[in-house]
Amino acid sequence: MNDLERAIRLATEAYAGQTDKAGETYIRHPLRLMSQMETETERIVAVLHDVVEDSDYELEDIEDRFGETVRDAVDALTKRDGESYDDAISRAGANTIARRVKIADLEDNMDITRLESFDSDASERLEKYYRSWKRLQEMSFDNPSADE
Repeated sequence: MNDLERAIRLATEAYAGQTDKAGETYIRHPLRLMSQMETETERIVAVLHDVVEDSDYELEDIEDRFGETVRDAVDALTKRDGESYDDAISRAGANTIARRVKIADLEDNMDITRLESFDSDASERLEKYYRSWKRLQEMSFDNPSADE
């Protein structure tokens, strides 16, 4: 089994029973992100991007299984307790792999065709996601290879 297959297996276990805001089985979200990535490492990070935040797995588990580069990108995508959303976006943007995954994450989260209803909460969430997406896009143009 290769690393991507192991990441998919780990994520499937970690997200078991979880659903997204559209009511879909959660694993579909990281798999959609994975399909948009260019490199194997980006695909692995996309699949694992919420594992630490949404399960009992820790960054050490990610590093043990997938190495430091994957751990660093997943860490950059993992929101800290008490951290503002804007600070979390800035941290994700500082890591090239995390930035690419976060851009895809936001694009997927902004897909209104997946929502059953569109209320004021959804509208506010979309505005927040769009502002963050735009910031990350600008970071990509300003410094496309910050950590390569």
